[in-house]
Amino acid sequence: MKKYKIAVAGTGYVGLVAGVCFAERGHQVMCVDVDEAKVQKMKDGICPIYEEGLEELMIKNHKEGRLDYTTDYKMAYKDADAIFIGVGTPEQLDGSANLSYVATVSRQIAETIEKDCLVVVKSTVPIGTNDKVEQFIKDSLVHNVKVEVASNPEFLSQGNAVRDTLEAKRIVIGTESKEAEKLLMEIYEPFNLPIVSVNRRSAEMIKYASNDFLALKISYMNDIANLCELVGANIEDVAKGMSYDPRIGKNFLNAGIGYGGSCFPKDTKALKYLAKQHGYTLKTVEAAVDVNKEQKTKLYKKACDRLITFNGLKVAVLGLTFKPGTDDLREAPSLDNIELLLKQGADIYAYDPVGVENFKKKYPTQIHYVEKPEEALKNANVCFIFTEWNEIKTIKPEIYKNFMKTPLIYDGRNIYNVDEMKEKGIEYYSIGR
Repeated sequence: MKKYKIAVAGTGYVGLVAGVCFAERGHQVMCVDVDEAKVQKMKDGICPIYEEGLEELMIKNHKEGRLDYTTDYKMAYKDADAIFIGVGTPEQLDGSANLSYVATVSRQIAETIEKDCLVVVKSTVPIGTNDKVEQFIKDSLVHNVKVEVASNPEFLSQGNAVRDTLEAKRIVIGTESKEAEKLLMEIYEPFNLPIVSVNRRSAEMIKYASNDFLALKISYMNDIANLCELVGANIEDVAKGMSYDPRIGKNFLNAGIGYGGSCFPKDTKALKYLAKQHGYTLKTVEAAVDVNKEQKTKLYKKACDRLITFNGLKVAVLGLTFKPGTDDLREAPSLDNIELLLKQGADIYAYDPVGVENFKKKYPTQIHYVEKPEEALKNANVCFIFTEWNEIKTIKPEIYKNFMKTPLIYDGRNIYNVDEMKEKGIEYYSIGR
């Protein structure tokens, strides 16, 4: 199998995971970032994000000489066989994607490359962006070289990003020429995974359509869960019955307080915006967005119906990140709820096994951070569970009963058995049960 010289622009979830996994499969990889301190940390074997298995592969491949990091994009890009763009495309106020980072890297590539090169966009971008990137690079070329742009969207899940890349269900590539398709096929040959080869715009749409379908599935189950509460059904029983149908499947049927993270919220809003730009309304996607927005604060509203005020009450918060296995707080339900609780005058004690340092950047002094769940629960008047970390799932019901002043629990992840909590003398509220 042929090995290629690859440069990766951006060392966030998309870029860093891609770069490390390319190196793990034998390619020569240079990861590029503008942050000198971050680059030095990575050279020292320190992973800038919390992602299981990633740091070990960084150290291994750097030691074996296949992986390095730099801020010198000119050196990294000038003679690369392929340059993968993995920079952020953050959501703007109107829901559209901010493509300024993609544009900056595209200009740097155009002004730097000295040999024929394939530029591959891994970042999630609106349909048609790859066409614009290719034209932008060609318009700005300094040297007389041939350049093509391909789409190669990622489908990783935070917390499982390494496995999702090395053991992906499929690799999607979007190209406009046989030469570009052949090169990408050869780059991914060592992965030995199924490859779906389509044109660029179809590849861009596959990414959005996949993420938005999963978001829609989550919101649908949360909508059904809310109805279950009203009619006396149990959402877990309903989900179990549904899961046996192969047309539905068993994944993404868990009800809770909504989706968060860097993908689903951003991608649903971006596709909704794109449809509007073309005079079309994606009613199903808009419904998913609306349901999720309401779902995030459902537990807070339940608590408001039960309590006259949060002012002066000790409130335990268990879980800050949007899901287990990551320190990412983007669109985490904890953010919406803690903001509301603080406005009510709550005295918040928060626990999370990995998310505290990131949360301190948003709330450095407004809440108390503790190292153990029991510290948050001690003499608490009420407890909210926002993330289903194992460290939280393994807390015995007796702990709530013995440590809290009033064992009043609002569980956004349906961790506990309703009947067991009742038997233990705990006032327990969950979703759809």
